[in-house]
Amino acid sequence: MNRIKIFSLLFLAATTFTQAQDLEQAKKAIDAEQYEKAKAMLKALIQAKPANGKATFYLGNVYLKQNIEDSAKIFYQKGLTTTESPKWNYIGLGQIDLDNGNTTAAQANFDQALKDIKKKDIEEYIHIAKAYMNSDKPNYKTALTYLDKAKAINPTDANLQMALGDAYYGDKNQNESYAAYRNAFQTDSSLLRAKMQLGVLLKGAKSYTEAVKAYDNVIAINPNYGPVYRELAETYYYWGNNEPKKYNEYIQKALGYYEKYMSLTDYSLTSRMRHADFLILAKDYKALEVEANKMKELDKVNPRILRYLGYSAYENGNTDLAIKSIQDYLATPGNKIIARDYMYLGLAKLRKSNNAETKTVDQTLFAAAVADIKKSVEKEPSMTNDLSEIGKKFYEQKLFKEASAIYEIATSNPNSKNFLLDNFYLGNSIYYNNTKKDVVKVDAVELQKADAAFGKVIEASPTTQDAYIFRARTNRLLENEEMIIKYYQDYLRVVTEKGQEEVDKNKAKFIESYNNIAASYANTDVAKAREYFNKTLALDPTNEYASSSLKSLGKK
Repeated sequence: MNRIKIFSLLFLAATTFTQAQDLEQAKKAIDAEQYEKAKAMLKALIQAKPANGKATFYLGNVYLKQNIEDSAKIFYQKGLTTTESPKWNYIGLGQIDLDNGNTTAAQANFDQALKDIKKKDIEEYIHIAKAYMNSDKPNYKTALTYLDKAKAINPTDANLQMALGDAYYGDKNQNESYAAYRNAFQTDSSLLRAKMQLGVLLKGAKSYTEAVKAYDNVIAINPNYGPVYRELAETYYYWGNNEPKKYNEYIQKALGYYEKYMSLTDYSLTSRMRHADFLILAKDYKALEVEANKMKELDKVNPRILRYLGYSAYENGNTDLAIKSIQDYLATPGNKIIARDYMYLGLAKLRKSNNAETKTVDQTLFAAAVADIKKSVEKEPSMTNDLSEIGKKFYEQKLFKEASAIYEIATSNPNSKNFLLDNFYLGNSIYYNNTKKDVVKVDAVELQKADAAFGKVIEASPTTQDAYIFRARTNRLLENEEMIIKYYQDYLRVVTEKGQEEVDKNKAKFIESYNNIAASYANTDVAKAREYFNKTLALDPTNEYASSSLKSLGKK
């Protein structure tokens, strides 16, 4: 009997050890972003040992990483019924609460997870911190409060240091983040992610050469560690954007590294979606269309595929498919809608509204497009960066009313990279729209917007001479004599300060300025009017307007 008991204990210990090993292998697969492999391992582990609450927790986490909330919730709730570490699953449910904006419910779940934990336990604190960091709306400061509790118990734990690195990185504390990642790898050299993150920090600091060297160090240790190739792809993408002359070269490298990342992780629908997101960044819309159709073969009903089909269809010239795909995506309940969805829908409608052959615009469709673009910018102000070229296309077609509508949205964000140029074109578009042959009465309200737009350009860039002359012309349409004189004089001053060569190049505009200043003075200061008409004749003795105006003013 004793021999049987000993054998049973040994068998139980061996089984427990094997299951622990299986869980560790699954965790390694998760770290390597091999999510389908990890899911298969965890499901097998749960089937073999249904009482393993940690396995359900990690499986739920994988589903959350893949944005499949309903499946994650099922496994977390199943985990609560297990007998081994069931409380960990409260942490997963807490993250779902955070994602849904229910912080009170999240806190209640986290409190349940921490109830009656042993004094030396720190894993629960670490995972709660990760829940705050991985939430749709990350809260790094709260995450750090939980990590500080773990740190008070075991400050040298490698996983704790890794989590601290992530929290400090998210909280924009680069020095503390670097130290934590370094400590994590020094404590446990199997934590390749910690070493990789040292490169990520360098990428964030735009030290791209050093970042690539850091990633190469990771590859030297394990050339099959997939996430490092994703980081290389993103680094070369940002590097290309910072060095335009090498953009094409670096984007090709980026795309190549992303393919390498895919080959080392998996070609699941979720991975393909991440790849599609990167292709959007890299503006490789032909490849995006191919990827979208491959995803459609894998899952014809997944609504997110409609987003990629819509984006690629627009960029590849299929406007009707773009509108239908994005509208179908937006109409699907439960879809997470981002600013770019509305932007692409608006852009597609703009293109459809604009008949280049007849030079006419479907005003109903155009208004709907503008409404979608406004929704996009309201959701994410940086979307205004996409509008400058769109407005310019209408401007170059002399569709000034439509151009001004686009530029007005573009200039709603003072932090836009094109803010000054967009203001200039906004002013110009309004001005030219009010000088068309069919205009019976100028639109004073719109012209005031033009005046304000030119004012913003002048305030930020006082030497932009054309802003002054167009502001003067705008005020001429408004019949504001005082401002006509002011801005034409400002124009003359700014150009004169640039030297005689610049003055000579702008002779016609000097004549325009002199004549309009003189005309504005004509009813209030005849001497000044004569002075400026004579300035015109000094440049152009045959100028009929100046000559006849002087005669009508009478001789002094």
